[in-house]
Amino acid sequence: MRDEALSAPQRIAEQARVNRDTMVQLGDVLRHQTPHGAITVARGSSDHAAGYFARLMMQMTGRPCTSLPLSLCTLDDTAWQLDNTLSLAVSQSGRSFDLVEAQKALKGGGALALAMVNAVDSPLAQGADHVIDLQAGEEKSVAATKSFMATLSASASLMAHWRQDKPLLEGLAALPEALSQACDLEWAQGVEALKDVDRLFVIGRGAGLPIAQEAALKFKETCVIQAEAFSGAEVQHGPMALVGRDYPVLILATRGSAQKGLVELAETFRQRGARVLLAADAAVASRDLTIADAPHDALAPLCAIQSFYLMIEALSRATGHDPDRPEFLNKVTQTR
Repeated sequence: MRDEALSAPQRIAEQARVNRDTMVQLGDVLRHQTPHGAITVARGSSDHAAGYFARLMMQMTGRPCTSLPLSLCTLDDTAWQLDNTLSLAVSQSGRSFDLVEAQKALKGGGALALAMVNAVDSPLAQGADHVIDLQAGEEKSVAATKSFMATLSASASLMAHWRQDKPLLEGLAALPEALSQACDLEWAQGVEALKDVDRLFVIGRGAGLPIAQEAALKFKETCVIQAEAFSGAEVQHGPMALVGRDYPVLILATRGSAQKGLVELAETFRQRGARVLLAADAAVASRDLTIADAPHDALAPLCAIQSFYLMIEALSRATGHDPDRPEFLNKVTQTR
């Protein structure tokens, strides 16, 4: 897991190089077809990554994007009517039955089917109208790291080419270097603070919410810690009643419009005596963990999750678990 997380900057640089023409062509296709909205098809880490795409798409186009409840296709046989709709299926393996069936149903309903996969010979890729190869290389760890980050970078690249967003394109060119810097940051304080906990909240907002969801999943997968992810707004509608003295909270306050509110929330929880870990960039004086400076606000979540992956791998070992072989989990999950 650690080796694969550390390889992410190199893999993302290779992705940008190899996929340049593909992204330009897909940008042209999307500008020509102008989808009125989009549906994402994914589970687990891939669904969190798809949430990042959805956030960027809605923010940059003003068009809706939502995650599909896959049972509508695999159990309910819904009759879809999806002209002028983009269907984005995201998967590392591209072999899960429910993803393949859902993509087939949406495409049959008129959607333009796009697959982001790390296996271009997979059924999911073969059934799509267009394919983005994540270029993450073989991923042996059950807990996904580099493929998740490659999906985020591919999502940002797709949106940058679709909208011809020059600042984001320039940011993507500088992203591998920023991620390399994130690998060098020391998050040992997080390991020390969390090595004795059995539950915690992980909080983000905006483009940072999908990485909070991914972080919560990794706490469960690799450390057997019951972690729940919330947005910085949603946590105040009831869940924060749980946060009292010594309750552990990890707040991922990535740079952008949501950061100010998350920093204020961290202070609120500290006043209650909670065990707060605030991750933010160096401009935030009250931070506990430093997030590497991102070349664009939309890319700050990648810098945060890069450092987090190395921290959670170390925490897993510190708590007596094997992050490379989580109990009860498989690399490819077959659900219906």
